[in-house]
Amino acid sequence: MKNLINKLYNNSIVRYIFFGGCTTLVNLASFYLFRKMGLGLNFANVLSIILAILFAYVVNSKYVFQDKCETLKDHIQPFCKFVSARLATMVIEVGGVWLLVTFMHMNDMVGKVITQFIVVALNYIFSKFFVFTTGKNKKRGNKS
Repeated sequence: MKNLINKLYNNSIVRYIFFGGCTTLVNLASFYLFRKMGLGLNFANVLSIILAILFAYVVNSKYVFQDKCETLKDHIQPFCKFVSARLATMVIEVGGVWLLVTFMHMNDMVGKVITQFIVVALNYIFSKFFVFTTGKNKKRGNKS
């Protein structure tokens, strides 16, 4: 069992799916709470995405892609790249939710969940090939 857990943890895709699920939970839960507090659709959506982006950077940097940033200065460039990539997918997410709710007359939570599938896939691609390119995996030559 321990070997299976180690094998799964050593795979960046498995780590991304787990922490991506946690990030999605942060996004959906905060969106739900913001909507229950009476915030407008787009404002609640943007706030929940910002919280998810901050959470995602920390877990992706440290656990998923195991970036070797040791100081705050080391984090500046990857954080800027990460935020840039996430802003691109945020446009897709906000636009997608708005379209699904406004024109398809879907429940706002259903629209939010549907857009997550596209956003999660794009975020992995951006993170793997654009943002976290100085991590331990690259230096050790891991294939995960």
